[in-house]
Amino acid sequence: MKPRIDFYTASPDALKAMIALETAVSKLPLEKTLIELVKLRASQINGCAFCIDMHTADAIKGGETPRRLFAVTAWREAPFFTERERAALLWTESLTQLSLTHAPDEDYEVVAAQFSPQEMVDLSVAISTINSWNRLAVGFRKTPQA
Repeated sequence: MKPRIDFYTASPDALKAMIALETAVSKLPLEKTLIELVKLRASQINGCAFCIDMHTADAIKGGETPRRLFAVTAWREAPFFTERERAALLWTESLTQLSLTHAPDEDYEVVAAQFSPQEMVDLSVAISTINSWNRLAVGFRKTPQA
């Protein structure tokens, strides 16, 4: 794929806002490993090679195992994830594919059983943020370095 534009230089103010949001997400009191799983799963759904590459590397640096990372696409069948991680991955899929799922009550109930109201909002903001990054990276064809 040929890169389209460099969105960092095309709109520095917009990217400052995105970076500020990302900085805020990094300070949320959710487990860092959980956030990386969420970022990876949303990026897989959105087909964002740049973000998949980056968040796989970040997760490994943070102590995540390759075995669990390889299984994220099949998290429902893989025995490697906690109930809390499963709830986060379910909510990630529900919000990332919002036009298909409409965030059903069943998914909400699963998340509500594992997360406090504040954590649910924090998780949703993290999911929204990675989806925004995915749309920039895919839309403007940002690719990982070979």
